[in-house]
Amino acid sequence: MSLFFLLLLKIFPLYINIILGYFSTKLLDVKRESIASILIYILGPIVVFSATLSVKIDMSILFLPVFFYVFCSAIAFITLYVFRKSWSDPSGNILAFSAGTGNTGYFGIPLAIIFFPPYLADIYIFTVLASLLYESTTGFYVTAKGNFTVKESFHKMLKLPILYAFILGVIFNLLGVVIPEEVSSYTAQFKGAYGILGMMMLGMGLVGLKKGSDLDVKFISINFTMKFIFWPLAILGVIYLDRNFYMFLNEDLYKVMFLFAIVPLAGNTVTLAVLLNAKPEKASFTVLLSTIVSIIYIPIVLALYGGF
Repeated sequence: MSLFFLLLLKIFPLYINIILGYFSTKLLDVKRESIASILIYILGPIVVFSATLSVKIDMSILFLPVFFYVFCSAIAFITLYVFRKSWSDPSGNILAFSAGTGNTGYFGIPLAIIFFPPYLADIYIFTVLASLLYESTTGFYVTAKGNFTVKESFHKMLKLPILYAFILGVIFNLLGVVIPEEVSSYTAQFKGAYGILGMMMLGMGLVGLKKGSDLDVKFISINFTMKFIFWPLAILGVIYLDRNFYMFLNEDLYKVMFLFAIVPLAGNTVTLAVLLNAKPEKASFTVLLSTIVSIIYIPIVLALYGGF
């Protein structure tokens, strides 16, 4: 139990940032859209570029974003096929999107910074590209199926500045470009800023949230089963197979994979629910509940895993 409480103390400050975000909008009238623009167009690209440039890319590290993109996409399509007719509105589409991803960015990156040494945190950030690409391609398609075309989702992906930061980082990495120590120590500060503002964004999204009549037990239970049970068990299965048979990865990369699997539901679930007018209050409440559950869930599963 001592390990559980140690892990709980480590992640608890992240929830303080959520509370600060809530009050910054509630009391100070800070605009969520402005913070989102800073994250998307300034902090995000800098964090991704510096992390990608810092990572020593080999086949095992490159495997992580490729694997997770395929894995996320497969889950989304299977979930859509199974549950597409379970609701009269697009809730099945929203469910398919959320089943295939998690809050690997705003929530996962701060966790990686807390638990991992800098080089491993950079590998985690490098892996988060899988979520970004999934949400802008497969995730967008399964959510907006019937409303938007594949071409429109592709154009949406091309507007992501983080994508170009990643490509530029990979090119510079392969060319052997090295960031001077003075510059890298400066860009390292952006990781902390990204983590703090990202968590505050979750709190800002709670302003005006009402449970109302949108408590959908079926929707919540399926989401939670996929995120909190299926995801970690599936990734543990992959780790078991590699550790005992393929030996392609290593213990550090297993930690990255497991952290990727245990974050709560993605905040972008709400964004796409608004886009489709698919009861966004229901999606907001589900995402909020998953974030609250993670206060206890994450320390428990990390303690069972053996800690980082």
